[in-house]
Amino acid sequence: MMMFRLVVGLLLFAAVLCFAMYVGTRQAVWRRRGVVILKWTLLAGFGFFAVLILERLAMRL
Repeated sequence: MMMFRLVVGLLLFAAVLCFAMYVGTRQAVWRRRGVVILKWTLLAGFGFFAVLILERLAMRL
């Protein structure tokens, strides 16, 4: 769990850095990279928590 939090935190930090680079340079490539990193981080997070919820539901049955 701690490892997952660390990875997600670092990926979110990378997305913020990409958006900061976009604001500083106005190069669209940084915005695209930030959006891609953010999208996949959120998708992985939702998937991770879905698996945790399904595990807890399976234990109750």
